[in-house]
Amino acid sequence: MRHGGIPGSSGSVQALRRYGDPVLRQPCAEVTEFGAALSGLIENMYATMYAARGVGLAANQVGVALRVFVYDCPDDEDRRHLGHVVNPRLVEIGEELVVGAEGCLSLPGVEARTPRFDHAVVEGVDATGTPVRVAGTGFFARCLQHETDHLDGLVYADRLSGWRRRRVLRSAARAHRARS
Repeated sequence: MRHGGIPGSSGSVQALRRYGDPVLRQPCAEVTEFGAALSGLIENMYATMYAARGVGLAANQVGVALRVFVYDCPDDEDRRHLGHVVNPRLVEIGEELVVGAEGCLSLPGVEARTPRFDHAVVEGVDATGTPVRVAGTGFFARCLQHETDHLDGLVYADRLSGWRRRRVLRSAARAHRARS
């Protein structure tokens, strides 16, 4: 929900859940109630995403196990994509798999070259229940796939194998120990 024209301007920054938190591993529930609570969650998610300098954020990253994500993400042509999707489903992916740098607000400071499809389409609804269809290419397609993965209980490290996966998980474990 936009207040004053700027998403998140009336929201409160929430604590980010870090890798290892069980809420990041459970598939999120469908949203069934639309209203002030959902709009408030979306505002808080925008505020949190901007405070963390992210380009996307899933609800479970702030501890809410509902199928909602927000984004403010450029594509490869530097066109800005801004919005949110409630109950998103990845309905279409491209044919070309592209390996590119990917990070996550729940694994801060850790990045890895991760395979993602070059095109993605997500369908769902907005905060009022109005159907939305969001299509992206390049970096924005990566964002759509990344956030949808979160809502299915996955993190980008699950898309890695071998030494890349081990490196990311070791770095995440070190960061967790440093915070404890």
